[in-house]
Formats: sequence, structure tokens, C-alpha cells
Amino acid sequence: MNPVPYIQIARVDHWVKNIFILPGMVLGLFFGGGAGGMSDVLRIALGLLAACLVASANYVVNEIMDAPQDRFHPEKQARPIPSGRVNLRWAWAEWAGLSLLGGALGFGIGRPFGWTLSLLWLMGMLYNIEPFRTKKYPYVDVLSEAVNNPIRLALGWYLVGGRAVPPVSIIVAYWMFGAFLMATKRFAEYRQINDPPRAARYRESFAYYNEERLLGSLLFYGSLFAMMSGTFIMRYHIELILASPLIAWAMAYYLHLGFAPDSPAQRPELLFRNGRLMLLVGAAFLACTVLLFVHLPRFGEWFNPWLVPS
Repeated sequence: MNPVPYIQIARVDHWVKNIFILPGMVLGLFFGGGAGGMSDVLRIALGLLAACLVASANYVVNEIMDAPQDRFHPEKQARPIPSGRVNLRWAWAEWAGLSLLGGALGFGIGRPFGWTLSLLWLMGMLYNIEPFRTKKYPYVDVLSEAVNNPIRLALGWYLVGGRAVPPVSIIVAYWMFGAFLMATKRFAEYRQINDPPRAARYRESFAYYNEERLLGSLLFYGSLFAMMSGTFIMRYHIELILASPLIAWAMAYYLHLGFAPDSPAQRPELLFRNGRLMLLVGAAFLACTVLLFVHLPRFGEWFNPWLVPS
């Protein structure tokens, strides 16, 4: 048995998406978290490994359930399962092994982390498996996949010993940010296929979508992200508003990539090869991290009503 196709369906190259755990770790530290028990480095390493294993379990079930539709995609038809290079029984065994090992590691970190990781696994099942298969419903497909973003935020939060749950404002903002990214990916895929009937056979939600509806949803998700992140900033740390131009610039450039022929937005795991995008994302993350732990005296007063001499 050739192991390469089985490694491919686990999408190890997609583990880079777990970088969305890092902001949760930073927020957890800001709100007074602190890892205990195991050494911090070991705890974080095992937590990230557990998240990667569960994510791979979700990718495997996605590959299995999507194989019939992937045969209608110009590139995905060459994946291991649609091309017949994987035995489905072994693929299901791989899914079970990844799920159990990831879950065991997760609960070894702690119960809050373990239950949050279980939620990540559950969302993967709801997204892919009938009778739920949320990915086939327009808008629900984007929102049910993007919810993995705030789940990853919570994983980072609990990984550093964060208390209770993160503020709702940042959870919703992170969710809508992920929805913006995912809707841009859908938009790029729809334009790439450039054949509505074939697009609908590849992804059922494409039977409803068109470019205008996808762009409208992008505006909706981006607007909600802005409002909810602004709520968090005004409530908890006004200095973060200084990073907002960098965040907006990174999002605008990502949307620009969504319009490009053969857009890299279709394959998020390859976006790190785009130097300009990585520079913008890195600068925005660094700015947020630094500003989160910086206090500028009287800075907040600039956002209060000013008294005008009569």
C-alpha cells in the first residue's frame, strides 16, 4: 500500500491554518491566563499537535464525502480519492485514528481545551456528513466552515490557561473575519469554474450563488467583522484601533487576490507563498500583539465628545 495518498488526504499542508490559534493565545495572556501543570512549551506543542490531528480527521472525512463532486472540478478531480488511489476502508480507519489520537491529546491538556477541540471535530462532521452536510446550503456553508475560526481562537485561549470564555464580541468578530475569507474563496472558485451548471454539480450551494450574491455576502461579513471588532476595541483596549488600517489593508488585498485568474484564494494553504499578503498579515498581527500590551495615556479621550468654546 502506497502511504502517500493517505498522507495527502490528511492535508498536512493545511495545518498552517491553525495559525488562527495564535491570536487566542495572545488574548488569553492579555486577560490574565497562564499555563500550569505541564511546562508551557510542552503544553503548547501538544495542544497544537492535537488541533492538527483533529483538523486532519476533518479533512479526511471531507475528502471521502466530497469525492463524487470533486470529479467535476478542473483541479480537484486529480485528488487521491476521486482518482481512485485510496481504499475507502483504509481512509475511514485513518479518520478514526486521527480523531481518537487528537481527542486523547486534547483532553490531556485539560477539559476546556478537550471539549473545545471536540467541538471542532463535531463541526467537521456536521459540515460534511448527511443528513446535515451544512456545506450544501448557501450562506450556511460559509458560516458553518468559518465557525472553525472562533473555535481555534478558543483553543488558543484555553491553551494558555484563559479563564471562562473569550468575550462574545471578539468571538463573533473572528467568526465574521473567517466568513469573509471563506466567501472570497467561494467567489474565486465560482469564477474559476466559469460554468454555472458544472459549478452546481461540484458544490451544491453554487446552484444558488452567483458573483453578485457572493460579493454581497462579502460586504455583509466584512461589515459585521468591523462592527464587532470595534465593539471589542472600544470596550477592552482602545489602543488596538491603531492597527485597524493594517487589518483593512490586508483584507482588501486578499479580496483583490480573489479576483485574480486562477486565484490563490482558492487554496488558502498556498497563500503563504504570496509575499505581499504575508507581509501585510504579519504586520497586522505584530501591531495588534504589541498594541494589546501598550497603554497610551489619555489616548481614549480623543474618541470622546470635544467641548467647543461658546
